[in-house]
Amino acid sequence: MAQQPKIDPMHQFLIHKVVDLPPVHIGGLAIDMSITNSVLAMMVGAAIVIGFLLLTARGRLVPDRGQAVAEALYGIIDNVLVGPIIGPKGRPYIPFIFSLFMLIMTFNLMGVLLSVGSLAGQTWTFTVTAQLAVTATLAVMTFLTCLILGFVKNGPGFVKLFVPSGMPLPLLVFMVPIEMVSYFARPLTLAMRLFGNMLGGHVVMSIFGSFVVALGIVGLSGGIATLGFLGSALSLGMIVALTGLELIVAFLQAFVFAALATVYINEVVNFGHGH
Repeated sequence: MAQQPKIDPMHQFLIHKVVDLPPVHIGGLAIDMSITNSVLAMMVGAAIVIGFLLLTARGRLVPDRGQAVAEALYGIIDNVLVGPIIGPKGRPYIPFIFSLFMLIMTFNLMGVLLSVGSLAGQTWTFTVTAQLAVTATLAVMTFLTCLILGFVKNGPGFVKLFVPSGMPLPLLVFMVPIEMVSYFARPLTLAMRLFGNMLGGHVVMSIFGSFVVALGIVGLSGGIATLGFLGSALSLGMIVALTGLELIVAFLQAFVFAALATVYINEVVNFGHGH
């Protein structure tokens, strides 16, 4: 019987150096400046977003397909999120939210579209948003932006955000700490939601991809083992279905991240309503 390939669905998430650069020493700390596959994927994703927007933001009187897509994506942020949630005061923050949405969506789609299957448990793809360090950085950056903006716009009175309106004084002793824990846990929930969805989907796709090869090799043995071809075909069908689902999830997770960022900014911009 032919040797079955080893299934290693986590191989696609391993970080390795692409360009080895000397470290930069700051004080007693040595910072590795090498370009990894994660860094390279983020650079490519950012370049795609910038290039796409530069090519489509020409203000043609009759939009072509590219400009129509760009305007539709911008309209999602402006008309579906910022306008209804924040109102007119939210327009200065559209570029920030739109940038988050475009970057996360591009990173997600790159991880799906660049997947070319599995062979011997190895998948030639890298999903940036399946790395907790990346999603945590985006989440902390969003959280700190909202927190700093809250104190800049509202001063020390912004701490009233942790005091539910109309709450009796004895209950505030319990509610204020709960509100603070809930508020400062936001980066964790933002990071874990995006990370978990992208990681889980790609692991399942990689496993089914390995089944396609492994069961196909089993089928080559002949006899009753030819049923392996049926399992291989079913696994291939599952990959096709999961790819379509992952494309939807890639967009939805970017939208959810942008929606939550919009809600957090709304608390800052319209602070005082309900407090």
